[in-house]
Amino acid sequence: MPEGHTLHRLARLHQRRFAGSPVRVLSPQGRFSEDAALVDGRVLVKSEAWGKHLWHHYESGLVVHVHLGLYGAFTEAAVPMEPPVGQVRMRMVGAEFGTDLRGPTACEVLHPPQVAAIEARLGPDPLRKDADPDKAWKRISASKTPIGALLMDQAVIAGVGNVYRAEVLFRHGIDPDRPGRGLSRDEWDALWADLVALMKVGVRRGKMHVVRPEDDHGDPAYAKDRPRTYVYRRAGSPCRICGTPVAHSVMKGRNLFWCPSCQPS
Repeated sequence: MPEGHTLHRLARLHQRRFAGSPVRVLSPQGRFSEDAALVDGRVLVKSEAWGKHLWHHYESGLVVHVHLGLYGAFTEAAVPMEPPVGQVRMRMVGAEFGTDLRGPTACEVLHPPQVAAIEARLGPDPLRKDADPDKAWKRISASKTPIGALLMDQAVIAGVGNVYRAEVLFRHGIDPDRPGRGLSRDEWDALWADLVALMKVGVRRGKMHVVRPEDDHGDPAYAKDRPRTYVYRRAGSPCRICGTPVAHSVMKGRNLFWCPSCQPS
């Protein structure tokens, strides 16, 4: 599933390419046709993200809400665009660029109160200027739930996914099973600051760079088009720092990776 930096990167791209001008909004697939007609031809005022949610704000006050889920993706193209291929849920066409959305979990038109209700359920997003890390700390510091699960709870922190969860805990030597209330405030402040820095790099470069330069050697990345990771998808491989085999388990239905030596219980 795309993590928060991907949505912020998309929001910035769509802001540059579509905001300030009328946009054709269509649904070649047909599943979004009625909602698309509500914003078709309207001026896109602003594109922004909160966690894994993308918002397109139109001059009418209506907002297109997109959640990519596991399989959603945008495909960007220059205008004129080729005929749609496959199940295109939403097509946006501006003066010079267009984009096709396929396979999202959510693609819908909402009114501002509905947007506010969704945002009220989300935790602070490390990539937003208005983020309040104290809001997350209040939840974490009072919880018996493992920090590895809390970091993935979008109501606690918005935008963190499996990669950032595994890697930021490794970078700070924190056992994923440690209860949230077992963290010190200094540890939380350092985790938050690191998430902000790492996710900003993700927005800027389009990929998650989580390994410090001095550790960026040895075993190749888990996929050809991905940078190296410390522990994510490296189960059984030697830790890049101490050589201990990277451990793997499942926490709340998601794969979890950590180093038993660098992240002692």
